[in-house]
Amino acid sequence: MIQNLQRVQNKYRRLMHKHHILMNLAVTAFFLCTATLIALVLFHFVQEDSPGIVMLYMLAQVLIARYTDGYWPGVMAALISVLYTNYYFTVPYKALDFTRAGYPVTFFCMLVITILTSATATNIKKQADIISKHDKLLLEADKEKTRANLLRAVSHDLRTPLTSIIGSSASYLENADSLSESEKRVLIQHIYEDSNWLLHMVENLLSITRIHEGGARVTKSLEPFEEVLSEAVQRLKKRIPDAQINVSFPDEFYMIPMDPLLIEQVIINLLENAVRHSQSTHPVDCFLTSDKDSLTFHVRDYGVGIDPERLPHIFDGENCRRGKDSSPDSRRGMGIGLSICKTIITAHGGSITACNHGNGAEVSFTLPKEEHNNGKQSKSSSD
Repeated sequence: MIQNLQRVQNKYRRLMHKHHILMNLAVTAFFLCTATLIALVLFHFVQEDSPGIVMLYMLAQVLIARYTDGYWPGVMAALISVLYTNYYFTVPYKALDFTRAGYPVTFFCMLVITILTSATATNIKKQADIISKHDKLLLEADKEKTRANLLRAVSHDLRTPLTSIIGSSASYLENADSLSESEKRVLIQHIYEDSNWLLHMVENLLSITRIHEGGARVTKSLEPFEEVLSEAVQRLKKRIPDAQINVSFPDEFYMIPMDPLLIEQVIINLLENAVRHSQSTHPVDCFLTSDKDSLTFHVRDYGVGIDPERLPHIFDGENCRRGKDSSPDSRRGMGIGLSICKTIITAHGGSITACNHGNGAEVSFTLPKEEHNNGKQSKSSSD
C-alpha cells in the first residue's frame, strides 16, 4: 500500500516537472517570437535600427525572467536573442559575424545584461517564495497558539461550572427530604445559572468556529449599529435581569459593514464581563466615538479594574479575572470570551483594546466605517 502510494507520488512529481518545463519553454518561445515579429516590422520600416532591436530583445528577456522559473530559460533566451540579432538584423544579413567594430562589445554586453537580469529576477522570486512560506509558517504557528490558548481556557471554564452543576444536583438528590424550599431553590438557581453560562460558552465557540471555517473572513453587510447594540442589551437582560447598563449614542446614525450576529456576540461578551467581574453596583456605561474612517464602541465599568500584569495578555484566551483580589467564588473566567471577541473583531478588519481608567476598566473595539448615513435625531437612552 505504502509502495503504491510512493509510486503514485513519484509519477505525479515527474508529470508536474515535465509540465513545469513545458510551461517555461512555451513562455520563452512566446516572448521571443513576439519580439522577433516586432523586430521584423521595425527592420522593414527602419533599416539600420539594430540598437532598438537589441533593446526590444532585452525587454523580452526581462519578461521571460519574470514569468518563468529558474535560470535556464533566461540564459537560453539571451543566447538565442544574441544569435538572432546578429544573424537577421545586422550587416552582413543572414550571417553570423562578430568582427565589425563595436559588435563584440555590444553583443557581449547584451548577453551579460540579459543573463544578470534573468538571475536577479529568479533570485527575487525565490526570496519572495521563502518570505511567503515563512509568513505562512508564522500564521500557522499563531493559529496553533490560539488553538492551544482556547483549549486551555475552554477546559478550565467548562470544568468549573460542570463541577458546580454536578455538586448542586447531587446535593439536591441526596438531601431532598432534609432541604427547605428556599435551599432547594438556591440549588436549582445555581444549576440554572451555570447551565445558562454553558449555553453562552457554546454560542461563543460556534461563533469562532464559524469564522475559522470561513478562512478568518466574515460576510458583512451594512447594518445600523444602534439596532445591533439594542438587541445585544436585550439578550443580556434576559440572561442577567439585574444588569444595569447605560447606553448613549451620538447624534449621528451609523450604518457599519458587519456580521450583526457576531458583533452582537462581542457586545454581549463585553457587557457580561463588565457586569459580572467588575464587583461594582454602579451601572456599566456604553458609548460610541467616531472619526472619519472608523467607529469605536466603549464598555466602561466602575469596579476593581483589571490586574495590570494581565492586561497585555487579556485577549490571549487565558483565564483572566478582574483584579488581584477576585473572590474565590468567581467561577467563570472571562479570558475565553475576550479571546473570541478579538478573533471576531480582527476578522472584521478592526481592533480591540482594554485599559484601566482609574475608577474601573474599559474595553473598546473599533470597526472600519466604509459607509455611513448621518441623522439629526439624538440617540440617547438608559437601560
